[in-house]
Amino acid sequence: MSFAGQTKKELTMVDESACCQRAEVEAIVGWNGLFRMAEDRRVLDVETENVATARRIYTLIKAQFDVHPEVVVRKKMRLKKNNIYAIRVPSVHAEAMLRSLGWEAGAQTGPVGPAPTRTLKACCKRAFLRGAFLAAGSVNDPGGTSYHLEIGCPTESQANHALCLMNEFGLHAKLIQRKKGYVVYLKEGEKIVEFLSIIGAHQALLKFEDVRILKGMRNQVNRLVNCETANMNKTIAAAVRQLEVIRWIDQQIGLETLPPHLREAAELRLRHPEVNLQELSQRTGNRVSKSGLNHRFRKLEEIANKLRMGVEGFSQ
Repeated sequence: MSFAGQTKKELTMVDESACCQRAEVEAIVGWNGLFRMAEDRRVLDVETENVATARRIYTLIKAQFDVHPEVVVRKKMRLKKNNIYAIRVPSVHAEAMLRSLGWEAGAQTGPVGPAPTRTLKACCKRAFLRGAFLAAGSVNDPGGTSYHLEIGCPTESQANHALCLMNEFGLHAKLIQRKKGYVVYLKEGEKIVEFLSIIGAHQALLKFEDVRILKGMRNQVNRLVNCETANMNKTIAAAVRQLEVIRWIDQQIGLETLPPHLREAAELRLRHPEVNLQELSQRTGNRVSKSGLNHRFRKLEEIANKLRMGVEGFSQ
């Protein structure tokens, strides 16, 4: 099961008060409710591809409205041939249910439409967002390449409603329009964790945080290793260049012709070709600092360059 599927399965087991149950149903029906004709009768179908969500919808409608819905299962014909579960309510019961939730009247056929905007208590806002996520939400596996949580919205008014509710909790959600509607989304791992906490997906939250922390540690280790490797390559390249300079000078004029402080640096490098300047400094008993050795090697490079250009009488 995907991480999103596990999250939804956990959400279907959240225990909540009667007012929150109604807010959750309101969101689910507003997002996934559809009036259609079936067997010469008008019915309300609330559809989902998630079996746990279907069970949740059935239980909530039965508990809140004293209705015994039917469960209709059909195969999806396109792309993944998943099952689609429809919680079916006859139109008489459906219209009464919608009126009790605040809808004025149901459409003859087609989507139920945006849920009525009403003032919700803080707990009911959480339940409404939980219902919206169960109806049309998804979240990337935290072990993937990027963090992403979204709720698909069929209408702009639903998208703005979800956006406002999420941002009331300081989530800084964003809204984008797509071909088949609108999407409210989160990209920051920290905000996704906060959203999961808001809707009650605490096990998913812990798993998300575990993976996020592990990824952060792994990335930090990789950065440190890359930095260490870069420093090592830089040290090796500098040592190789210095050795070439020293050997060139030795071939041309001999190291014994160099001033004592430059000859000392050259011989030290020849004896310890693999170490960095800090370690070379320690080999001198810290008499010569790292910057002092670097200065001496630059002087040696200047001497070698003058020798290569055939300049005589260079300053020692």
